[in-house]
Amino acid sequence: MKKEFYYTEEEQPTAVLVALSTDNQSVEKTTEYLDELAFLAETLGVKTLKTFRQKLQKPDPKYFVGKGKLEEITAYVEAYDVDMIIFDDDLSSAHIKNLDNTIKERMIIDRSLLILQIFMKRAQTAQARTQVELAQYQYMLPRLTNLWSHHSRQRGGIGMRGPGETELETDKRIIRDKISLLQKKLEKISKQSAVRRKSRDRMVRVALVGYTNVGKSTIMRTLGKADVFAENKLFATVDSTVRKLTLNNIPFLLTDTVGFIRKLPTTLIESFKSTLDEIVEADLLLHVVDISHDSFEEHMDVVNKTLQEIGAADKPCLLVFNKIDLFQNKEYPPFEEDHPPATLDELKATYLGKNPEAVFISAVNKENFEEFRKILFKKISKLYYEIYPNHLNYSLNQLWLMNGIEVEDEE
Repeated sequence: MKKEFYYTEEEQPTAVLVALSTDNQSVEKTTEYLDELAFLAETLGVKTLKTFRQKLQKPDPKYFVGKGKLEEITAYVEAYDVDMIIFDDDLSSAHIKNLDNTIKERMIIDRSLLILQIFMKRAQTAQARTQVELAQYQYMLPRLTNLWSHHSRQRGGIGMRGPGETELETDKRIIRDKISLLQKKLEKISKQSAVRRKSRDRMVRVALVGYTNVGKSTIMRTLGKADVFAENKLFATVDSTVRKLTLNNIPFLLTDTVGFIRKLPTTLIESFKSTLDEIVEADLLLHVVDISHDSFEEHMDVVNKTLQEIGAADKPCLLVFNKIDLFQNKEYPPFEEDHPPATLDELKATYLGKNPEAVFISAVNKENFEEFRKILFKKISKLYYEIYPNHLNYSLNQLWLMNGIEVEDEE
């Protein structure tokens, strides 16, 4: 019998990680992605024992990896009684079936399923749990084919199947019915959420967005002294958290949203659409970036592409480069003149040249946080005056001068 995908604190499950270096993915990138996959596994409470990497032009159609590499993986997991094998890319139903038949008594998991399990573990609200459950069923449906060698056998049971219906067809019908039920439930929850958002229409709305584990929750907690969960793990926040805050007596709503990640399952994006509406309907986005990460620019691209997918790419956006306290200068050969920025000052000059209002902070140490507050206040107060132009007895520029902020030239 297969080992269950649940565990106790006394018995931590173990895993090996598998990834391919292909024509489109260098060995260095594959190593980096395996590190991220190990972090995902750790977030779920799974201990990584070993990583396997293979260079192939494209995934093997039968086993994803080559036969020789599969034998190497099989020998290791049997020798060390490893609980699961986690692949960094999505597996087809044929891959799962063939791997399952070759590597006995082990869980075969791909990246999407791992992320779905983390989301299920983290989800706290009824809406988030429903969204994740829907995404799980949508993930399962196309992978049912070939998962059971006995799927052509008939199964009895009144009300379970029609004449001649196979077990596979029955399972597909059950899952489709469950998906339909969850979609209706989510639609009802989404309407309730829309009503709540409608009641906030006359408030300035700001949403924190970014790659997972960049410090969005820490920023929210520091800005508003709010009791918001923050942890150095991926997807610490799954449920959107909305807080009413004030900056210099100007009220606004700040939303902490789920973090994005490379290869985020499409089913999750679709299922979390109502949650992501908090981003779509925001007046201002704070795109938080972990500048200490070597691949922060790739992370920015992932976030920008996801924003484009959900229709929020054109939103006003403030770049917030976080974790400057963890940034380490890069070293390049002295003869290599054409290289990326190597120091924090060089990075600042580069990005401030592109976007003068980008800000560099450490949310943990509150470094440069007052500068961040000023830039944020300037943007929020401008939006506030657009909603309530006659609310105060003085002009917007007077308000900025009162708070030590440089005024804009009058047109």
